[in-house]
Amino acid sequence: MKRKQFLLTALAITPTIVWGESLTGKKSNKSADKPFVVDAGKSRFGDVIMFKGVNHNDLKISSKDTGGQLSVFEYTGFEKTGPSLHVHLYQDEIFTITEGEYRFVVGETTHLLKAGQTIFLPRNIPHTWIQLSERGKMIYFLQPAGKMEEFFIQMSALKQAPSPEESARFHKEHGMKTVGPPLSL
Repeated sequence: MKRKQFLLTALAITPTIVWGESLTGKKSNKSADKPFVVDAGKSRFGDVIMFKGVNHNDLKISSKDTGGQLSVFEYTGFEKTGPSLHVHLYQDEIFTITEGEYRFVVGETTHLLKAGQTIFLPRNIPHTWIQLSERGKMIYFLQPAGKMEEFFIQMSALKQAPSPEESARFHKEHGMKTVGPPLSL
């Protein structure tokens, strides 16, 4: 191969290599070899991941299944709560409400969502949400998956709420940044 052709070829494939690795923080791996089913009310690997000690955050499709490209969770809320205002540095999120009502704040905009509605949250835009109904349920996707599964597992394992310093460290280690308090009713 002539030098000029080699350089042009190398330049052409560089974005693909950089993009694939920079979004996930690791090289792309192979996806799962076989289809699988995760039953209602269950998590992909049988573990129970709690959010604030009460609400279920079931992993449905793992980053291990998708070569780090996607994670899918089902959130079931039994109390009117939500996360702190935060930013995902490397992931986009998509939420589909399947039961109940939620208020989402994305940047400077507030959205009220009901069952059947979907919202897209681009990376690097501060956002949060709060459940408005007594019970709520939503399916949400993180793309690429990043380290969100590990974040939820670590937070679920805590015996008490983390200090603001611990929370900031956990978020940073998992590609996020807390930028404000959670919403209140």
